[in-house]
Amino acid sequence: MAEPRGVFVTGTDTDVGKTVVAACLAAAWNAGYWKPIQTGLAADPGDTATVTALAGLSPERVFAPAYAFQAPLSPHAAAAAERATIELEALARPAIRQFLVIEGAGGILVPLNRSVLMVDLIHRLGLPAILVARSTLGTINHTLLSLGALRARQVPIAGVVMNGPPDAGNRRAIEQFGRARVLAELPRIEPLDAAAIRTLAALIPPLGSVFP
Repeated sequence: MAEPRGVFVTGTDTDVGKTVVAACLAAAWNAGYWKPIQTGLAADPGDTATVTALAGLSPERVFAPAYAFQAPLSPHAAAAAERATIELEALARPAIRQFLVIEGAGGILVPLNRSVLMVDLIHRLGLPAILVARSTLGTINHTLLSLGALRARQVPIAGVVMNGPPDAGNRRAIEQFGRARVLAELPRIEPLDAAAIRTLAALIPPLGSVFP
């Protein structure tokens, strides 16, 4: 796979560690960052602020969400709560010369509106996906289903990043049955701060080895 202009970080579910992986990728690859749709701002500063701080990104490498909602709900439901509608046409890739890490919201098949899913946005942006998965029990099924959903929409898959305690058996199964490279296994580090992200980013393979 030739080096693209960026990657889309998506997950097998919500709270699987997409934001941590996005911060690691931005730090490891000296990339920009954009989360096009943010929900849950009523209780959280948001992933854009979190990634900016954790990865130490300068302002010119960070782009504000196109849509930002208060409720901690799926994008379509959070938008509806504010009487808004997410329009796919409004989600255009920011202009940046650097490699760009784009982070999704929730999993691959979460709805954005009444007819569009997150995977449709990934396909529209034309970038390969990095799938974030848990390392623990149940991840094989969730990961294989998610890889299948991406391939059904003809989204190129750059690889999988597994979060949690390393599990060699789960990794082998995902690579064998999912026909996807596991790029890294990221252990949980507490506290999760900028120093922790630097440690985890060192486990991310170089950009040139992911896109030779």
